[in-house]
Amino acid sequence: MPDMNAEKSMNTSVREMNVRHQGRGGQVWIYLGKLLRMFIYQSDWKMLPMSALIAGLVGLVIRRKMFLNMEGTMMGSFAIVCVCIWNGCFNSIQAICRERDVIKREHRSGMHVSSYITSHMIYQAMICALQTVITLYVTRMTGVQYPKEGLFTEWMIVDLGISMMLITYASDMLSLWVSTIARSATTAMTIMPFILIFQLVFSGGMLSIPKWAEPLTNFTISNPGLCVIGAQADINNRPFVTITDMLQKMRGKEIEISMTPGQMVDMLENLDLGKYVEEVDWKKVIDDLRKSPDIVEHIDESIMFLQTTVGEVLDTVGEETLKAYLESSASEASYNPNYECTKENIIGYWGRLILFILVFSLLAVITLEFIDKDKR
Repeated sequence: MPDMNAEKSMNTSVREMNVRHQGRGGQVWIYLGKLLRMFIYQSDWKMLPMSALIAGLVGLVIRRKMFLNMEGTMMGSFAIVCVCIWNGCFNSIQAICRERDVIKREHRSGMHVSSYITSHMIYQAMICALQTVITLYVTRMTGVQYPKEGLFTEWMIVDLGISMMLITYASDMLSLWVSTIARSATTAMTIMPFILIFQLVFSGGMLSIPKWAEPLTNFTISNPGLCVIGAQADINNRPFVTITDMLQKMRGKEIEISMTPGQMVDMLENLDLGKYVEEVDWKKVIDDLRKSPDIVEHIDESIMFLQTTVGEVLDTVGEETLKAYLESSASEASYNPNYECTKENIIGYWGRLILFILVFSLLAVITLEFIDKDKR
């Protein structure tokens, strides 16, 4: 045991000497090599099969509705964003805090914090790219039917991959910053659920939030993430099928339509029947009906004049015609400009995600510069 400790101490000293005599660029490659060794020898690779498992579970849930109708595509987009944020957050939440003592010592030996964070950014970008590829592959294998053509490339799956990579990477940089603040891995893992809940609740998509809380969506990665996936999936032009599915379930439900004589006369008056039969003085006819003793006597009595079922109504008016009309009308009523499928809209959301990446990485550098003031 003493020999092993001595060897470990010697290796650390050698690395510190190497770091001390390297410039910022040289230090980036030293720490990147260290991270790659940790990936192999400290089981950091386990995050990749975990990503595959999560993607498989989500793919099994969304495969029958994603890209097929408005509701299913919205739910699927939200699920994909959840997967990306989950992957990104857990990639780096312990990356800094688990070796805080080593970082303090190496910082005093000449480590440049910017080089250290840059090496993490390169390493985490590689991990996020692998997770994105795995997520797309697994969801496709579980039955998610991705559209063929994208707006920017010949393959929609590549366009979506860019968005998923940016969402995952932005979440990764957020967690990396949190890891520079947390003094221990336990503290970081305690903070993590609150970050996830904030991201998902204030995404501004699936969950309705009060008016006063809407500005909080500007501080979430999930909001531009959900908007860009929704825009690429062309949510606005998907049919809204909930209303027609409900009609199918109600086919056997009986419909009874009752009216009073007074309501019937009012309806005849509102129909403006003179447009269709000009030879008849409809105003006189309606006035006579209002003065009729039989009408006056039963003016407020309810009379049932139609009894049928929802299915019979659908068969009479044409089920497919009615379904198409209801779906398109509901889709138009649910239109959201945030999901407009245009290049300008999507590039705008990509820009917001890139801004998050830059801001959180800069915050990580600034925060870690004060590591020497750590009294622990």
